[in-house]
Amino acid sequence: AFSDEEFAKEVKVVMEERRTRTDDQPHALLHEQLMATAFTAHPYRWPVIGWMNDLQNLRAEHARDWYRKWYAPNNATLVVAGDVQAQAVFDLASTLFGSIPARPLPIRTVTEDPPQLGIKRIVVKAQAELPYLAMAFRVPVLRDPQNDWEPYALSVLGGVLDGGGAARFERELVRGQRIAHSASSGYDMVNRGPGLFTLEGIPATGKTVSELEQALRAEVRRLIEEGIDEKEMQRVRAQVIAAQVFAQDSVFYQARRIGALETAGLPHASADLQVAKLREVSAEQVREVAKKYLIDDNLTVAVLEPQPLPAAISHAK
Repeated sequence: AFSDEEFAKEVKVVMEERRTRTDDQPHALLHEQLMATAFTAHPYRWPVIGWMNDLQNLRAEHARDWYRKWYAPNNATLVVAGDVQAQAVFDLASTLFGSIPARPLPIRTVTEDPPQLGIKRIVVKAQAELPYLAMAFRVPVLRDPQNDWEPYALSVLGGVLDGGGAARFERELVRGQRIAHSASSGYDMVNRGPGLFTLEGIPATGKTVSELEQALRAEVRRLIEEGIDEKEMQRVRAQVIAAQVFAQDSVFYQARRIGALETAGLPHASADLQVAKLREVSAEQVREVAKKYLIDDNLTVAVLEPQPLPAAISHAK
């Protein structure tokens, strides 16, 4: 329940959030454009906060309609974690929410992105000190925790490339060849929609974005051609699994993980199974997913081309 006047004030706050968190942040701008390019039809191509034009045209009734459609108890997951009595939680939930009736939900349309027909490249010009490179490959995510194996192998692949000081990017590109000031990979196997495996980095002083891209590609190619020895696999497996296990020390993370799994359509009880499956990943499986998915036909490359900073900011830095 909110008035048109309240909405008009709040949407201005959201516009300012967009300016400070996205429009004035070159890396955020780059990633927004990367998503808009990597996906052709899937809604992941739209930023959650909306384009500025969306916010300028948004009306209170649009928000009310959205609320009426989707904010129903039969479309919600309530997660409570901590030192609580289960029955007391159920009783309290019933007291607070039990009187809210279930409602028919709109039919969800499942949008499948069409096959990518070749490499995509974009350049984003924004005020920044340093260039930046982001490479995003379209990859699968976890759908069947028991029988899928590729998402687990992709998670371990991320650890091989970017899993601390002993990982290949840090060892070879940052400290060894000194091509990169920083280099990283990213992948989340728990996702309701399609997934991306990313390689990102800032070229070292005197190096170009193109040289960094070739160096990242060379590391992937070396992994595919030479494989991974068992000693490295043991270290990476232990590191990836430890990250999963140690995160359970946080009550907040426990709750967040349960909610994320359920919202993505996966049973929350599969968390322990996922850890077990990560232990089973072989070096050959890691090599196989790299060879299968880290290819140009799955790839979108985004380059941040720095533009001069305002004189006052440049002088201050």
